[in-house]
Amino acid sequence: MVTNSDALGVSANALNRPRPVPVGIKKSVNRTEYWPFTLRLASGAQDMAKVLEIRHSAYARHLPEALSASLRQPEAMDSAAGVVMLLAESKLDGSPMGTMRIQTNRAQALALEQSVQLPQWMQGLPLAEATRLGVSLEGSARLVKVALFKAYYLYCLQAGIRYMVITARAPLDRQYERMLFQDVYPHLGYIPLSHVFNLPHRVLYLDVQNVREQWEEVGHPMLDFMCNTRHPDLQL
Repeated sequence: MVTNSDALGVSANALNRPRPVPVGIKKSVNRTEYWPFTLRLASGAQDMAKVLEIRHSAYARHLPEALSASLRQPEAMDSAAGVVMLLAESKLDGSPMGTMRIQTNRAQALALEQSVQLPQWMQGLPLAEATRLGVSLEGSARLVKVALFKAYYLYCLQAGIRYMVITARAPLDRQYERMLFQDVYPHLGYIPLSHVFNLPHRVLYLDVQNVREQWEEVGHPMLDFMCNTRHPDLQL
């Protein structure tokens, strides 16, 4: 396990502690947009079957079958306390289009903490880790992925989460950087993590309380989608 002491460079906590962000003027929701799919919390055996279908197919595109085969079956974390799963379904035929698992640390430590110790400035705060992200290549794959992250963000806002935490491999980590995710430990780089097949991942976070102001400051292209657009097809 990577510990705080392993990660200490020049005062790691001081270097990476989020800086206060000036509060900007919040725009109200000013438009409504519909998707060709619905997005909601998964519930029951039928939903779980759809989650597993899209999860396995997504991971099988990038991993050997020896690693991805286990994802055909539910994992213990899927039914653990403090865990929910998102499910996107086609409006046309109900087929699964995307999924994401969200775990908060209110009932138990995050899955990533099996491999890395989170820094002191995160200790004792409400956190939520997103794992097992998968989208179908058919249809609106890019839109589904962004919609899943909007659902993740809104879920964290509603649950009073301070930091959204993810793990990411190259080159997908660059996508999260563009969303303003930052390294929890910038100088550690890619770390083998047991809950993602011991593959090297970066551990990244987003400050739920301040990210809207950060998006506003830089004129981020996702700001309106994430904060200023009503999506009736998203139900949490």
